[in-house]
Amino acid sequence: MDNMRELYQQVILDHNKKPRNYGAMEHPDAFAHGNNPLCGDTIDVYLRIADGVVEAVQFEGAGCAICTSSASMMTEALTGKSEAEAEALFKSFHHALTDVAEPDDVPLGKLAVLMGVKDYPVRVKCATLAWHTFEAALKRVQNDISTE
Repeated sequence: MDNMRELYQQVILDHNKKPRNYGAMEHPDAFAHGNNPLCGDTIDVYLRIADGVVEAVQFEGAGCAICTSSASMMTEALTGKSEAEAEALFKSFHHALTDVAEPDDVPLGKLAVLMGVKDYPVRVKCATLAWHTFEAALKRVQNDISTE
């Protein structure tokens, strides 16, 4: 158990120190801004979508280690997915962190390292901010997204 916890912490810290797909995207097809006023995390998510497939996901912002790591892992997990697959993964991730299991949830794969966050309810918002912002960009929601 302790070895797994250490491995999960290493993955989270690695994605925080070297976030993947970090930076603004030129000419995105979709964009959304999110913030978590409780802890001060802010994030912008940029998408490039072609023929119903998420070709690229990038993000930038200022967030805690959990927020940044989750956003980094999200960009890797969603790139190449159809819009429907991306939406299903968002729902499964959110269900897993909020302890609401659904029969059609898809496997989380590497994202499972973030499941320890659910033991700290205040931090769940940090882990899900990027995902809610992604969903808003995917649905072309024009309002800023908040976890409050």
